[in-house]
Amino acid sequence: MAAERAERFETFTGLLRARAAELPEQDVHIQLRDALGGPVAEHLTYGQLDREARRIASCLQSMGATGAPVLLAHTSTARFLTAFAACLYAGAVAVPAPMPGDGGHGKRLHRTTSVLKDTGATLVLTDSEGAPEVSLWLARANRQDVVCLAVDLPGLGDPEDWREVPAGPDDLAFLQYTSGSVADPRGVMVTHRNLMANQESLRTLLRTTAADRFGSWLPYYHDMGLIAHLLHPVLLGSCSVQVTPDSFVRRPLRWLQAIERYGVTVAGGPNFCYDLCVRRITDEQLAGLDLSRWRLALNGAEPVRAESLGAFAERFAATGFRPEALFPAYGLAEATLVVSGGEPGTGHTERRVDPAALERDRLVAAAPGEPARTLVGCGRVVDLAVRIVDPITRQALPDGAVGEVWLRGDSVARGYWKRPTESELTFGAMPTDGEGPFLRTGDLGALDGGELFVTGRLKEVVILNGRNIYPQDIEWAARTVSPVLTLGVGAAFAVEAEREQLVLVQEVRGANPDPQALRTLAHAIQALIGREFSIPAGNVLLVPAGTVRRTTSGKIQRTAMRGLFLQGALRGEYEVLTPAVHQLVRSRAVALGDDLLPPVLTEGARP
Repeated sequence: MAAERAERFETFTGLLRARAAELPEQDVHIQLRDALGGPVAEHLTYGQLDREARRIASCLQSMGATGAPVLLAHTSTARFLTAFAACLYAGAVAVPAPMPGDGGHGKRLHRTTSVLKDTGATLVLTDSEGAPEVSLWLARANRQDVVCLAVDLPGLGDPEDWREVPAGPDDLAFLQYTSGSVADPRGVMVTHRNLMANQESLRTLLRTTAADRFGSWLPYYHDMGLIAHLLHPVLLGSCSVQVTPDSFVRRPLRWLQAIERYGVTVAGGPNFCYDLCVRRITDEQLAGLDLSRWRLALNGAEPVRAESLGAFAERFAATGFRPEALFPAYGLAEATLVVSGGEPGTGHTERRVDPAALERDRLVAAAPGEPARTLVGCGRVVDLAVRIVDPITRQALPDGAVGEVWLRGDSVARGYWKRPTESELTFGAMPTDGEGPFLRTGDLGALDGGELFVTGRLKEVVILNGRNIYPQDIEWAARTVSPVLTLGVGAAFAVEAEREQLVLVQEVRGANPDPQALRTLAHAIQALIGREFSIPAGNVLLVPAGTVRRTTSGKIQRTAMRGLFLQGALRGEYEVLTPAVHQLVRSRAVALGDDLLPPVLTEGARP
């Protein structure tokens, strides 16, 4: 399966065409779908991918789609991959988007609607299985101007009618919409140059070859799912195996079974997926697994927890999984995907740092026996210039200082689709020495001996009494209070009510716990936060499972939760609020006449 080096290809389109010529009978993708008798495999070869892409591209060209954004909403990653390649072949701008299902409080529906509006697309490609859902969504949105096209219908297009479209490295390849964890999703404009540069960075960082096989459960519209698990195998002349996201969430064992069955060597996802495997997979299921060929377990897209890495390594040691396979990495859509990672096969780096120093934006080793926070290193930055910058003064900071991570290089995207002002602010940042431009990532981190440690999001840091408190630490600590909180999600943020005050919204799993039990939980959370962080936790809302909003990739939407709280739209099954915060968020309910309903007490269960 030897594949040619990709440096000679200026575009991903040229790479795809070459792979189809070299490896026409080899699988490029295997889609696993759940069935009564177990997973059913759908195989797609390089030759089939090319032929289907040319067929669909001929149709796109006849519709005048060259140069225009085209939304891709599919029920199958195999069909998505053919549609994505077709857009490249036709010179259209592919826009991966979720199916507009209304699950999860309308998160996917809202996201897909927002993406359609933001792109201005008038064509949605889907498949015959997804066409009814997409058509209904467009009808309900009163978008009669948008065409829904099921690309797997027989007789649609002819591969012999396709005409090659000239493409250069600076032409747009696709729009990658951000997760929207701290703002509305933005369309990152990824050029062929960006994509090819990042693919080479992945190859360098992961030391991948054509012998590697990739296994994913991530959706195709997630940047790690698309670029690392679907497109990177094409660079190598390799193959990817896909478990559906719904299947993974219901039965994480399916993912690990696919890793074993298909000899997957590279697979990964956000930190929470490793927690899910530890919690959900039983001893009996564990006994039948062999994960000895899994050489790189990628962990990125959200903060990486040392506790999660340790628990996964310990739990799955009996399967042949090696701790050194755990591979924390850092990346973001604005840099196409990967920015940094460790050394394959050597294990990850952990640092025990002084929490008080970290709150003052310094990495200082914790003294033995003293309180510590463990940070997981994200390795060295590859093929990009990196600076840690004071976000206010724009001065570069020395090693060990925490600031905003700034990046520069060929992987950094062109900007945000139709957002010139925001693009200039984010992608055109200039430090005080005048060298640039740099990408402002919005992430806080520090360099220590060349290793990058990411500490949090700039917009989400909670500042209390002059101290920088990272919300993910509060949320993680709260989950340790009780088993009914372990599987729940929390969102910590600050509000201004006479002074900056911490608010924690925490999900409680289980059926209708009684008010006294909820009261005990709330007080235990307050006590823990006070003890561990030395800060007052006067505002705790205990809410049902599913209340805390997350992005389609699992990131907690703290900014959205804060907005709902301030609007008075978020209420706990049991809540403790300080008088000032109660006045801030509940006075609006009185003004709107909600005071005619039974009141919510400053501390107590909902009547």
